[in-house]
Order: sequence, then C-alpha cells, then structure tokens
Amino acid sequence: MRLQPEHLATLLAIVDTGTFDAAARRLHVTPSAVSQRVKALEVEVGQVVIVRSAPCRATSAGEVLVRLARQQALLESEALAGLTAVAGERVDLPIAVNADSMSTWFGAVLGEVAAWDDVVLRVHVEDQDHSARLLRSGEVLGAVTSDPTPVQGCSTEPLVTLRYVPAATPGIVERHRSRRGIDWATMPLVRFNDKDDIQQRILDRHGVTNVPPTHQVPDGGGFVAAVRAGLGWGALLTTQLAPGLESGDLVRLGSRDHVDVPLYWQRWRLPSERLDRLSTALRTAAEAAGPTARRRTTRPAAATPATRHTRR
Repeated sequence: MRLQPEHLATLLAIVDTGTFDAAARRLHVTPSAVSQRVKALEVEVGQVVIVRSAPCRATSAGEVLVRLARQQALLESEALAGLTAVAGERVDLPIAVNADSMSTWFGAVLGEVAAWDDVVLRVHVEDQDHSARLLRSGEVLGAVTSDPTPVQGCSTEPLVTLRYVPAATPGIVERHRSRRGIDWATMPLVRFNDKDDIQQRILDRHGVTNVPPTHQVPDGGGFVAAVRAGLGWGALLTTQLAPGLESGDLVRLGSRDHVDVPLYWQRWRLPSERLDRLSTALRTAAEAAGPTARRRTTRPAAATPATRHTRR
C-alpha cells in the first residue's frame, strides 16, 4: 500500500482547520475534492480517519496518519526553504505550551523567534494531558509539559521548575485567624479550573479535609486580580506575587509553603534545523528565567506531575 501525498495533506488540512470547507480553502480545491480524498484515504487504509464533528477530529487511526503528514510537511518545507529559488519560504512550527510559561519565561522565546524570517510559530496553550495527546496525534511538533515521560517517537529534556506560593490580602487573612494561625478550613480560595490542584495540595499539607469556599476564575490576569481583590487566597508564581508584596496588597501565607512544578520540553526526534533552533531558544530562555523558575539539571527519579500547568 502506498499512501498518496495529497490525501495525507488533505487530512492534515482538515485537522488543522476543523472543517472540510476550511480545508478546501487552504488547499485551493473544492469541498467535494476534499471529501473524495478523505474517502479514498479511508479506502486505502481500511479505517475511518476523520470524525465528522464540529470541529472535525482525527480518529485513532487518523492520528497516526496526521503525524506522518506533519512530519512529511516539515521535512518538505525545510527542503524547499533551503533552495535558492524559494528563498523566504517559512517553515510551520506548531507547538504546545502551558499557560503559566506563556505568561512568564516563554516570552523570551517569542522574542528570539521574532528575529527569524524562516519560521511561522503556532502556539497551542494546553494542559499537560492535552499536550501529550497533541504530540501523539501529530498536531504539534513539540510541547512544554510537566510530564517527564516522553511520548513515543519524542525526546524529552528538563527545562525549569515553576514555584507557586500561597498568598492573600491582609484583610482576608485577619478575618480567618485562629489560635494556631490561619484557619485554612474556612478561608475562601481561588482556583483556575477543575484541574488546578495546587491549592488543594497545600491544604492537604495542613490536614484540611473539608472543602473551603472555592471560587473559580479561569483567566490568567483575572486569577491574579481575584486574589489581589480579596476574593480568596491563591497560589501565585513568584513573579506574580512580588508586586503585591511590595505594595502591601498581598501577604505570603506560611514562610515555607510552596509547590514546585517541574517542566520539560518534548519534541519529535526529526532531523530539523529549525526545530533544533527552537529547542536551543527554549533552553536559553529556561536558563535565564531567574527568580520565576529554577533550572533543573537532573531528571527526578520519580516525578509526580502537577496539573497547575493548565492554569493561565
């Protein structure tokens, strides 16, 4: 069996754009031609490769083919970019990055890529579990994730460790004082979404078994604003906490309480100069992260991924 390149390219276009019509516009063909190519591909492999939903998504079999199509597209783009006749050809680099990295140290990577005239960067802001799925399906070439276990066909390396510190306004702390300090069981808290377990991990350390009043603010800036407004306490990155400490709007809860989340860079093992260059930019930015994150030079023997990377 020999897969047709135009069939794979069509499948990739559907997954990237979400619909047959949008894929047709990208490929400059009719929606009917897109449908015919997908049907032909499904006949070739003997399996359904696309779930006709809104948006369309690849089946398990389709994900294998999407990954192949993405690899072929990357290698072809790099080959074309190396030809004088097509100088200025840009290579598409889709990657996944956790939201807290996007709002902190990853900005240095964006600044580095801004100087490249041969790359188009497409960033997916996704949580850990979704990032792994995006790697497996071939939707991204690399991912910043808290999962140290490499997806099949990928390499992994440690980047940084983000430190989260519990904080609140002085007013809310005073209202929830107890004889032994802070009454963690009654003081309201703020979390980003249902997957944000950082606050709960701190409560577990203090032996809190009940669920305190919990506000949910699934927005990066909104989360910090909610904590600074006194809606509840929350675990903030050190860089997010610093301005509030300096102004007196926030106080740290517990001198030793914190949660560290190690992050890793996973990427396909492909001979790609541009993907290599992006990996180097990530390492450089991670090493220069300073107080926001601490460089991990060794891989932990038994890492327990936290899910806070889903936040912001």
